[in-house]
Order: sequence, then C-alpha cells, then structure tokens
Amino acid sequence: MKKTRGEKLFYIFNCVFLGMIALLALYPFVYVLSASISSSQAVVTGKVILLPRDINFDSYAKVLSEKGIWIAYLNTFYYTIFGVIVNLILTICGAYALSKKRVMGRTAISFFIALTMWFQPGMIPMYLNFRDLNMLDNRFTIIIGFAITTFYVFLMRTFFQSIPEELEEAAKVDGANDLTILWKVYLPLSKASLVTIGLFYAVHRWNGYFWTMILLSDESKVPLQVLLKKLIVEMNVSDEMGNMAVYSKETIIYATIIVSIIPIVAAYPFIQKYFVKGTMIGSVKG
Repeated sequence: MKKTRGEKLFYIFNCVFLGMIALLALYPFVYVLSASISSSQAVVTGKVILLPRDINFDSYAKVLSEKGIWIAYLNTFYYTIFGVIVNLILTICGAYALSKKRVMGRTAISFFIALTMWFQPGMIPMYLNFRDLNMLDNRFTIIIGFAITTFYVFLMRTFFQSIPEELEEAAKVDGANDLTILWKVYLPLSKASLVTIGLFYAVHRWNGYFWTMILLSDESKVPLQVLLKKLIVEMNVSDEMGNMAVYSKETIIYATIIVSIIPIVAAYPFIQKYFVKGTMIGSVKG
C-alpha cells in the first residue's frame, strides 16, 4: 500500500525526533568514555566535549593496578551471579503461589507482602538483625539477606495470571504436579519476563554499594563498587597539591565509571530481544 505524503512526513519526523532522543541518551556515556582517556587538564578546562583530547590511559592504569581490584571484580561476579539465581528462584516460587486462586488466604498474604514495599524496618534495625544472627562480614549475608524484591514478585505474579488456565488443566490431565507444571509450562512461556527481571536484579546486585559497605569489613570480600569508592576517596589529597589533585581525581572518577559498567553494557546486546519483550510484563492479560 502506497503511503501518502503526510504519512511519509510523519515517518521522517518520527525518525529525526527519536534519533535526537537516542543521541541525547547516548551522549553522557560517550562523554564519560572520552573524558576517561583524555588528559586531566583537558577535562578540567572543558576542552573535552565529545571526542577525547590528548589521549592517554593513565587513569585506567591507576584503577586497574589498584590493590585487590581483580579480587573485587570476582567478588562482584560472585554476588551478582549467585544472588540473581537466589532472587529468581524465590521470586518465581512466590509469584507462582500467589497467582493461584486455590491458595487459601492468598489475598491476605499478598496484602502483608505488599506492606513491605511502603513500611520498611530502616537501616539500624536491619543492621542489628544481621548482627544478632551472626551474619556480619559474611558473603552469604549479601546473597540471602536481600534475596527478594516485593515489586518483582507481584510483577511476575501478574504475568503468571495471564497464562491461560487451560494449559495447566491439560497438564494435570496428563498427571503433572505443580512443580512439573511450573517447570514445563510456566517457565518456558516466561522466558522474556525472567530475563528482564533477572537483568533488573543483576543491575541492582552489580551496583550494590551501601549494604556491602556496612556489612563487610574484610577487604578480601568487598565488591567492586566499594573498592572503587575507596580509590576515589584516596584521590582526595591535601590542599597543598593544588590543581594537580583535582586534575588526577577528575579522570580517575570517569575511569572508575567505565570500569564498573563495562560488564552490564557488554551483556545487554545479548539479552536485548528478551528485554524488549519483558518490558510489557503484565500489560496485556489474556
């Protein structure tokens, strides 16, 4: 079907408009990348706008030579991978149970779970709770202590509710139990949703800083974000260093940003197709 003149103009306008929005979203990343490989003086004096100036990799050499940087990287991967696995298992189990009308007290249980989204215990009570349970300075605490997010449970529950009940009934006729139905019926249909929620969990785990800083005192157990924060703090040298302290600190900050986000940025292209589908979780119910 041939497009009218107005449709063509509208299409061109959409492409230009969305292209400008994409460039605006991309610019901060390009700027940070350019600043991280530019000279300190070029960054501070505002010479770096889009492309790098006086290219050098001194900031990356400083960051990557920091004592314990690779151990911190491994720790972060450990907390992220095993943390996401635990997150997804508990989220799936909770969402599946709450999506079933036959579960007694389902509404009341959902209500009390939802309360945790608005009424939280606060930092000090949570810390005291971890201390009393002898869970301080323990890798296991970082994984199991933050094992589930209420919002994602309800998000997954909404998706499970959109799956036709006829599929479950047909599986039961064939002799399948709840575990088999969850594994062979619900999870294959929920691949996009699981990948999306898993990505959200992974980003949260990877960027985890506050509670890991409070609960972990052993430097051999701290994740990347805590170590990079320590590096930045160490760059705040005395005022006697003058502008040189400011210059070195600026490029170090940009280099730490790039080092910390590389794994997430590298993983996104491989799961983009699932992410696009998963963003529509629960928007349409069958």
